[in-house]
Amino acid sequence: MFCFAVEMFGLLFFVLMAHTAYGDVSYSFPEEMKRGSVIGNIAKDLGLDVNRLSSRKARIDTEGNRKRYCDINLNTGELTVAERIDREGLCGKKASCVINQELVLESPLELHRFILNIEDINDNSPQFTESVIEFEIRESAVKGSRYLLDEAHDADIGMNSVQSYTLQNNEHFLLNVLTRSNGRKYGELVLNKELDREQQKEVTLILTAVDGGTPPRSGTVAIHVTVLDANDNAPVFSQAVYKVSLPENSPLDTVVVTVSATDADEGQNGEVTYAFSHLSEMTRQLFFLDAISGEIKLKGLMDYEEESSIELPIQAKDGQGLASHCTVIIDIIDVNDNAPIIVINSLNSPVPENAFPGTEVGIINVQDRDSENNGQVRCSIQQNVPFKLVPSIKNYYSLVTTGELDRELLSDYNLTITATDEGSPPLSSTKNLHLTVADVNDNPPVFQEHNYRAHVQENNKPGSSICSVSATDPDWRQNGTVVYSLLSSDVNGAPVSSFLSINGDTGVIHAVRSFDYEQLKSFKVLVLARDNGSPPLSSNVSVSVFISDENDNSPQILYPSPEGNSFMTEMVPKAAQAGSLVSKVIAVDADSGQNAWLSYHIIKATDPGLFTIGVHSGEIRTQRDISESDSMKQNLIVSVRDNGQPSLSATCALYLLISDNLAEVPELKDMSHDESSSKLTFYLIIALVSVSTFFLTFIIIILAVRFCRRRKPRLLFDGAVAIPSAYLPPNYAEVEGAGTLRSTYNYDAYLTTGSRTSDFKFVRSYNEGTLTADLTLKKTQSAVDDLEGLDAEMNDSFQVGLTKDFYYYLVFISVLN
Repeated sequence: MFCFAVEMFGLLFFVLMAHTAYGDVSYSFPEEMKRGSVIGNIAKDLGLDVNRLSSRKARIDTEGNRKRYCDINLNTGELTVAERIDREGLCGKKASCVINQELVLESPLELHRFILNIEDINDNSPQFTESVIEFEIRESAVKGSRYLLDEAHDADIGMNSVQSYTLQNNEHFLLNVLTRSNGRKYGELVLNKELDREQQKEVTLILTAVDGGTPPRSGTVAIHVTVLDANDNAPVFSQAVYKVSLPENSPLDTVVVTVSATDADEGQNGEVTYAFSHLSEMTRQLFFLDAISGEIKLKGLMDYEEESSIELPIQAKDGQGLASHCTVIIDIIDVNDNAPIIVINSLNSPVPENAFPGTEVGIINVQDRDSENNGQVRCSIQQNVPFKLVPSIKNYYSLVTTGELDRELLSDYNLTITATDEGSPPLSSTKNLHLTVADVNDNPPVFQEHNYRAHVQENNKPGSSICSVSATDPDWRQNGTVVYSLLSSDVNGAPVSSFLSINGDTGVIHAVRSFDYEQLKSFKVLVLARDNGSPPLSSNVSVSVFISDENDNSPQILYPSPEGNSFMTEMVPKAAQAGSLVSKVIAVDADSGQNAWLSYHIIKATDPGLFTIGVHSGEIRTQRDISESDSMKQNLIVSVRDNGQPSLSATCALYLLISDNLAEVPELKDMSHDESSSKLTFYLIIALVSVSTFFLTFIIIILAVRFCRRRKPRLLFDGAVAIPSAYLPPNYAEVEGAGTLRSTYNYDAYLTTGSRTSDFKFVRSYNEGTLTADLTLKKTQSAVDDLEGLDAEMNDSFQVGLTKDFYYYLVFISVLN
């Protein structure tokens, strides 16, 4: 009755557990099926889409079992046998052999529980514990005496277990088959005819145990009966069933229980010995039974997770072979001896850095083989990381993000997952996870400077590098690979690509052409830095290119004009004293800076000691008083040099006449090159009339211009000489110290008409001041028409030693000559 109650309790527990499972499906199949045999189609039974089993990572979870007994075919949804199943080794003599399995699917997470019910087949033959059953029976035994036979053990259950016994035909004994309360059958020898020791000392019989399988299996044992004197009392146990409770992992040599049986006989017939009846080999390794005292000790470690209850059959036999049986039932008490096990079922690594908070990156299963509170587990992450564990179905957790990730700040996370049970004391275990953050192109390139300045010498070689830009991108691999390019724009009406090029990999900027400072002094371009992400990100920076001047322009002499066959002669009064201003050389240089600083030198003169020239002003003065012995005709060769490295120069010739009037010149015609005296005089008269008319007209225009200055910007500046564009080189530079004269400078100019009989015209400047040596010439930005638009701030940008009125008059005379 006790065994039946135990089995009913197990069945009731199974039924209750079946109601708590989600979507229970049960499959029954016989043991010993070949590997790969189909058990059933679980996908069809659960109504699952077979085509999505693979994508949802369908798998069988063994729910803590050490072995996996079945697999799922992801193509068909069929359950197949994973390995040979031995019901007897798995469940022993239990009435039902049930294996709980779980089908786990992801996306979304689903858990389906199903039950494998292993059916018994007749694969075990009945076996007796001993090969020979020994009996010693006194010859005084009366007819009807009964002798208990050893029970045959069949590992199978139900009809496949022992169903009947047969005894070899003999004249002394009959076989009586009995059934215990748990349904097991055993036999008794019944003395049918008294023994006569004098006629037969020993009797040998064959006992056969037959099971109910198809076909039936059988086992035999020999019964050897020794005829003795009568032993009519068998041992009697104090209890039919001994129940004890024992914590698992109890120390070795722990006394489990002591059984006791008594025999009313005396002497040898009353000496009782104890022994185990049929036990499995595993159980025999756990317990030791003292044959004399009946004390049962623990010689191995019990494991509640392996088996929660153990039944020990005990036999007590007296010296004459009479025996009786009892049962020891050991209930094993669970101890918190199993730490939780953390299983990573799924892990999505790397995690994109733009993953939204709450994104599931992994599924974690926590198992504890202990029971009740000892098997209740809490799981958490103790670190300060943007991840957390969210409880899901049963003992499953979802690992989700809790905040935004940034690979550039932290690209790797080492998570420590801690699982702790509720036992006393609690046990815990940890699992380390390594998660990497995948890069997303979320950072544009950043230049190291806000803007760049490049200086390049004019006349540079095409293809030379002028500067380098650099941008960094903290993203990874192609997202952080920077490519440089020039943004399309125009420089002076031409595309920027005709001026510069950039190395897309290094950011080095090269000059495409040779630059000319006089044409282009500076310009600005935009450099674009773009990464190779998808979509790409970019940023730009401005690069200012400044062209440095080089001394590549020679000085240009504006006065006296170096071109044409006509010549200009200046008159020097005989009474001129030392230091008197005779003439002035006017020159400009298109370069800038020190490359345009001009110096004047007389390199050849008729009388080297008579005249001197201002090094910086170009003013020609008498070095001493003029004497009567000085030659009337004086020729000067003047060199104008700039301050560049190397220096460039230009030369001009001046013709001076020392005389007070034209009549004193004896051979003026020698100074003429191509025209006759009569024609020259005629032309001179026409020129003088034209000049006078032009001068009067010019004075009227000047007055009108001055009157309109309030409405219109000044031509250049008050008192400055506006040099006609025909005398100016293109784009000449603004230079300090060029040696030109301010309008306040006073000097006398003497012009010849080319005839010895004609009078010379003497013109005096308006002002009496002189030019200091440190005053310089500055370059204008365009021709005279553009100069009219400059404001008063350009008042000192271009100054020469002649007044505007006189300078135009002088230029006109030069053209006529």
